[in-house]
Amino acid sequence: MPAPDTDPRLLRAFLAVAEELHFTRAAARLFVAQQALSRDIRRLERELGTELFVRTTRQVALTPDGERLLPYARRVLDAHAELTGAFSGSPARPLLVDLNSEGATAARVLERARELVPECELMARFESGLTWAAAEILAGRLDASFGRAAGLRPAVLAQLSVQPVRYEPMALMLPVSHPLAGREVIALSELSGETVYAGAGNERTLEWTDLAAQLFAAWGIVLAPPIPLAVGVAEFQRVMSKAGHPVLAVVDFPTLPGTVLRPLVDPVPLSPVALVWRKGLQHPGVDALRNATDQLAHAQGWMVPPPGSWLPEGDLSLMRNCS
Repeated sequence: MPAPDTDPRLLRAFLAVAEELHFTRAAARLFVAQQALSRDIRRLERELGTELFVRTTRQVALTPDGERLLPYARRVLDAHAELTGAFSGSPARPLLVDLNSEGATAARVLERARELVPECELMARFESGLTWAAAEILAGRLDASFGRAAGLRPAVLAQLSVQPVRYEPMALMLPVSHPLAGREVIALSELSGETVYAGAGNERTLEWTDLAAQLFAAWGIVLAPPIPLAVGVAEFQRVMSKAGHPVLAVVDFPTLPGTVLRPLVDPVPLSPVALVWRKGLQHPGVDALRNATDQLAHAQGWMVPPPGSWLPEGDLSLMRNCS
């Protein structure tokens, strides 16, 4: 029978090792000696009556019971931190929010959330890609992000809370010299045979590339081959200019110098944007993000798909069921 009053310190030790999968790094993260950390893990295993890690000379891995404990440990520690903060008079810790890029839907939600809770610190990150951000959220290095939740692996999605934000129309970013750059809008049929970049080869944005591949297959558009991973706007601009391909984007995406952004139509392809955070996370910043999402979605009509739009059924189902 597990002890009913497990010390939060033991859960912190477990969580650090589970996230680092390395006792030395976990001990350094907690500012404790490795021997003390090992003792805490052994004590927790005795209290729970099960092994939590498989240890070899080469690696550390979670056992099935360790995997089962992980979400419970996170929820207990989140609740413990919330309780401590409520009676300490201290402000909540900063909330780390990945926006993928500047100037888009997520940035507008964050701006409104900051207005709702000016006493909280909501820190923006711009790492790009919900596939990557979701892994960082589950590892405890991020708190929330935005993107296409239906493109995540089921085992990852099951550990996240999801709130739909917007059916965002897609667009094409074109070099000003491109033959289609002079159009006000671009019909998908006009792109048949055209090579378009949509993040192929970028392991951080698998959910976006998958959505693009489904769209491109329906209209005979060629998915551009992988390019070297570019970090930063200037480097991305340089690499894309060298490749010369149009880039699949969304209507609010900030254009780069030397490019134009043109909405896609006939039909309007949609990017299903959702707010995601770790299940059980309690933080006033998360509440503010959710409230900001509700306010903006209602005021801007973000959750009303345009007539004659395109989106895979799996994405539509997830967005509707989470609404």
